[in-house]
Amino acid sequence: MKSFTPILFALIFNFLACQQKPTPNPIPKALSDAELKEKANRLAHEFIIVDTHVDVPYRLQEKMADISQRTDDGNFDYVRAKAGGLNAPFMSIYVPADYEAKGGAKKLADKLIDMVEKFEKDSPDKFAVAKSVADVQAQFAKGLISLPMGMENGSPIESKLENLRHFYDRGIRYITLAHSKSNHISDSSYDSNRRWKGLSPFGKEVVAEMNRLGIMIDVSHVSDLTFYQVIRLSQAPVIASHSSCRHFTPGWERNMDDEMIKALAKNGGVININFGSSFLNDSIRVAEDKMWKYIQANKINPNSDAGKAALKKFRIENNIGYAGISDVIAHIDHVIKLVGVDHVGFGSDFDGVGDTLPTGLKSVADYPNIIYELLKKGYSDEDIQKICSGNLLRVWSEVEKVAQKLRASND
Repeated sequence: MKSFTPILFALIFNFLACQQKPTPNPIPKALSDAELKEKANRLAHEFIIVDTHVDVPYRLQEKMADISQRTDDGNFDYVRAKAGGLNAPFMSIYVPADYEAKGGAKKLADKLIDMVEKFEKDSPDKFAVAKSVADVQAQFAKGLISLPMGMENGSPIESKLENLRHFYDRGIRYITLAHSKSNHISDSSYDSNRRWKGLSPFGKEVVAEMNRLGIMIDVSHVSDLTFYQVIRLSQAPVIASHSSCRHFTPGWERNMDDEMIKALAKNGGVININFGSSFLNDSIRVAEDKMWKYIQANKINPNSDAGKAALKKFRIENNIGYAGISDVIAHIDHVIKLVGVDHVGFGSDFDGVGDTLPTGLKSVADYPNIIYELLKKGYSDEDIQKICSGNLLRVWSEVEKVAQKLRASND
């Protein structure tokens, strides 16, 4: 009888266990609209938010302001960045395309970098120049706003590979190869003169040297042929710092089509969505194209007070509206449906697209509005963190690792 006792106890235990109904997992309570907004604001301040294109330096060259305080003009300042949870805006070191021919591109780039360094010098309790992913993470922990830098237009390289090292040492961590005109590196999407049919011979050397140094290659603004050549040549993931989806603007080469987005994702890269209304909505793009032609024909400086007034007047008289925040979400959704959540981020073009920003996204204070819309669509906290910064920081980290390997193999 003794030998059967353990078996008997086991049978009784199993019988009793079967009589107990399993406790179901509680169904998550649906958040109210107010709770969603509160959560969006909380996540905006818990997560690092990276924006790969903010045109503060060039804006301030046109009209100086103290961005450590709330400013009357522009889309960026410390107060609004803190309110919106923005932690790492890439300061765009923008050099206009005409400097390619007239000279002085490197000098202007250095001047704008000096300006960014002065932000940190003047307000060390608010800003810090960031040259690595580790810098961004450490500065976030200290409550500082990181100021990494990206150079928009490769003209400042001025046909000298050693200038890439110069700009790397000064903190440039991505370079947009061209801007509105083809240059000595590559063809531009805006320029009908496709001098190189992609990259120039020197441009191919630039791609290799950027990989070796650890500078992200930015394919915003370049022609489609340039894009595919970069994808083939680069040993590290590449980014589009401020582009959107051509699916919504058919035929407009400045945005990326579906096949390009797929190729970018296969490369491991990220497309950072531009918030400008013309990038998001094709009817607005067509109307704004007429507006810019009017501005150029009348030689109006769109960054001056008079120019801004002229733009506003033209918009009103021609009934040019604005995209909505839902359009930004539609572009993010489109990328995710194509290639997954790991390949999209923010590249607002704040301070660069003037009075063309969508309703609900007028300044750096408004990132919680994007997170709120993503939460409403059912995106998880993990997905939102990737969109806010995880994807871009992953690419930047990989670019750093590739550079270390390439330099080690050359030593």
